[in-house]
Amino acid sequence: MPKANGTVKNDKELLELEDLVHKGFANHLDQELERGELEILPSKSELLHQAQTWISELDFILSKNEEMRLIHGVVDRILGLGPLEPLLEDPAITEIMVLDPGHVYIERDGKLERVNAVFKDEEQLRQVIDRIVSPIGRRVDESSPLVDARLPDGSRVNAIIPPLAIHGPALTIRKFSQDPFTLGRLVQFGTMTEEMAMYLTHMVRSKKNIIISGGTGSGKTTTLNALGLCIPETERIITIEDAAELQLRCPHLIALESRPPNIEEKGEVTIRTLVRNALRMRPDRIIIGEVRGGEAFDMLQAMNTGHKGSLTTLHANSTRDALTRLETMVLTANLHLPVSAIQRMISSAIEVIVQQERLSNGRRVIESISQLKSSPDGRIRLVPVFAFDQTKKQHLRIHKSDRSS
Repeated sequence: MPKANGTVKNDKELLELEDLVHKGFANHLDQELERGELEILPSKSELLHQAQTWISELDFILSKNEEMRLIHGVVDRILGLGPLEPLLEDPAITEIMVLDPGHVYIERDGKLERVNAVFKDEEQLRQVIDRIVSPIGRRVDESSPLVDARLPDGSRVNAIIPPLAIHGPALTIRKFSQDPFTLGRLVQFGTMTEEMAMYLTHMVRSKKNIIISGGTGSGKTTTLNALGLCIPETERIITIEDAAELQLRCPHLIALESRPPNIEEKGEVTIRTLVRNALRMRPDRIIIGEVRGGEAFDMLQAMNTGHKGSLTTLHANSTRDALTRLETMVLTANLHLPVSAIQRMISSAIEVIVQQERLSNGRRVIESISQLKSSPDGRIRLVPVFAFDQTKKQHLRIHKSDRSS
């Protein structure tokens, strides 16, 4: 073990010391593995104990807080994702955003805040990115400078490096909640009222086709998962996602995930391909994580041909905008359908639209719930059932329609 003398004065020096201890400790473990003294790496608690022993051999003067930071920093480099590991373990944090080695932000309670976690340099950040993507057969380099991946717990990861990222590697992790949100929990958070939750539960169990729309980060996937949990356990569900996030925990579930092209631009499996395949798998329900393109046509076809009770999300700033987005996405399927035919298809397939919004204070709310009706002239008519009053900051019942309609 290399020796060093002195007193740690700042975070930079502590990171340099962490680097020194990590290299020596990692070499020691490698030698033990090669000699057969270890079959696998010890548990985290044992590694923490061993790291503490190594640090005690140094001549550095450390406070108790600095010593604990150093111990956990070294072990997190070996077993986890370095300085990001404490953030991943904090259940209150929903998103982690690394701008560069010295700037890490998180989202907590819908608000962004900077944290003290830092990387020693760009090389360490690149090593963490490689550690994330290599187990799933992906790589990040100049020829493939961006990647979508997920952690073992299901958290969604996006990494992008130069030349696409001008100021260096950037990493974004949307954490995967171990305890899925139910409609009851969303009521507790103020996302909706109990009456709205009862209404949506009835719509799901009545096999109404529902779209959840909203902006980025408005909570669409969370609501989609909560609605999926209302589906009776006797039904066969097929989920289709770009990155698996849904946690339905039902006995008859098949989860499908799209696949991007490999480095040779081959092997891609799109959402649209999976939707078509799902129709051959005898589903009672089809849940699509998000529609973005031509798969919207196949989804509407499924809804119109006996696959009732389907659920999906899409990006839109309003309920009316969601309908326009659907029309546009169907047009991208290049089927040369007239707009009037597409509108009739939408009006006969979609029955409820749930519009989500994230307020300026970070709170996520259901901005409105609307039913779709067909006008005599063939146009789509939106009937608001619930709406969120921005002035009073509360939900209101707008239309006293029959819930089964």
